[in-house]
Amino acid sequence: MMKIARLKLLLSLVLASSLVISGCTSSSGTTGNKSAGGTDTGAKQETPPASDPKSSGERLALKWFIPSSADAVLPEGDVDFIGKAIEEKFDVDLTIENAPSGPDYDNKLNLLIASGEAPDLFVSTGANSQKYILDGVTADMTPYVTPEKMPNYFKWISEVELQRYAVEGKFERAPLIFPRNVYRSYYIRQDWLDHLGLSMPTNFEETMEVIRAFTFDDPDQNGKNDTYGLTAAGNGNTLSFDFPHWIQNGLIGAFMIRDNQLVDVQSDLAVQHVIQGIKDMMAEGTVDPDWFLLKGTEHEDKAVGGKAGIIVGGNMTFAFDSNPVSIQNKSKAVNPKANWMPFHPFADSGTWTHNLPESPFMFARKTAEESPEKLERMAQIIDWMSSEEGFLLINYGLEGTHYTRSGSTITVNQANVDALQKDVVEQGNFQLIYRFFYSNNPENDVLGLEVVDERMTERDREIIATIQSYKLQPSIGTNVAPPPGFNLADFRKKMKELQVQILFDEPDASNWPKYHEELMSEYGGQSMIDTYTEQIKAAGVIQ
Repeated sequence: MMKIARLKLLLSLVLASSLVISGCTSSSGTTGNKSAGGTDTGAKQETPPASDPKSSGERLALKWFIPSSADAVLPEGDVDFIGKAIEEKFDVDLTIENAPSGPDYDNKLNLLIASGEAPDLFVSTGANSQKYILDGVTADMTPYVTPEKMPNYFKWISEVELQRYAVEGKFERAPLIFPRNVYRSYYIRQDWLDHLGLSMPTNFEETMEVIRAFTFDDPDQNGKNDTYGLTAAGNGNTLSFDFPHWIQNGLIGAFMIRDNQLVDVQSDLAVQHVIQGIKDMMAEGTVDPDWFLLKGTEHEDKAVGGKAGIIVGGNMTFAFDSNPVSIQNKSKAVNPKANWMPFHPFADSGTWTHNLPESPFMFARKTAEESPEKLERMAQIIDWMSSEEGFLLINYGLEGTHYTRSGSTITVNQANVDALQKDVVEQGNFQLIYRFFYSNNPENDVLGLEVVDERMTERDREIIATIQSYKLQPSIGTNVAPPPGFNLADFRKKMKELQVQILFDEPDASNWPKYHEELMSEYGGQSMIDTYTEQIKAAGVIQ
């Protein structure tokens, strides 16, 4: 109970200071600016030749606001060979401000927009994007995002997907490239299991028992009561999907079909049991007590530091030996015996749903009205980022230095990795910033490329095989748009407020059915579900 009280106190302090945070314009530590005239922080790189540049006319200054990992920073000068290629090829001066996803990111973007300084291009969540469209912040993309002007982008995103991604009957947002495969998995400290003589858990009950053992039985054998079974990130306002209670109670993904009916997972009646399960873990002390306030990838830092034994990872190389910045290699730098291995308590019944387009990028309406040529130029840049040249530079680096190529085969060896460590990772790990466009899960199949990574270990291959063995549930088959005038962001905000109220201020979750009815009737939830249902019916997913 003391841990819960401590968390409530911290939460109140965060909420009390939120106005100060949202009004702060400092970018120290979590944001970066690309400057062509800065001082080099490392050896200069040879940038690929900018063949057949698409741009013409005057040099343009562009400002982007995008999400990134907390430890990704843009270096100054020519060290950033991706930014240099974009600037030279498209005759622009590109300034990128980046920050981890979460409330602070949203607040900073909202502050820029409210002050009349909307970035020329920005990325947000799906719910927030609808609000920006309703508020007239975003520009019509029809003249710019077309198969004729962006042929490379349309290799990744189909015209049908783009049509179904529209909201409010407007084409003012377009999806980032998203992975067709699902890499989401729980990861567990195998060395902790070994210390305690435990087997890999295979279901919910066994997972909860391991979580308790990792909390109370000194799995790291340091003689201290300083570990927890699970860590997650609540961003100060959200019930993390990383808690296994969601799937245990029949809730999977963001939307699902149950008995031929659409289910909005986050507001469903069954969320009562999810909240109760989380409250029980908090009372028992088996979950990282800081989980609710952790943002972005901060929970990964907790796991790396040996404070938790189970975490969810969302990308294929999350725990690879061959990924120099994986949780595996970061943890081994702290404890050489650390060994993160994938598992899932619902591997046989369904770990997630098949992917649909998620986060969008948008152009600012103010930019479209004042400098429409910037939108033309940005469409060219996005299309180049979607091309083979852009894909390889963003995800693999410089040919001949960070990889070699023979026809359609890309080969990465240890010497290439060592060079990437020096040229990229130690220079702010800046590639991660540009990978926002690939949702941090690049897949080379679309471009017909075969990647041979000579660093891959048998353990890496075992991880892939395990994740690929998981069963997936069908998606709802199409992106859906809320009813005209319905503010999805406000609905989610109220939903989260009620859930957090139960989590911290109420003895149990028995009031959730009452709050659910309030959300459905007074806040338009039922109208939202009815509208979504009609769209899914039109797509032929349900009868």
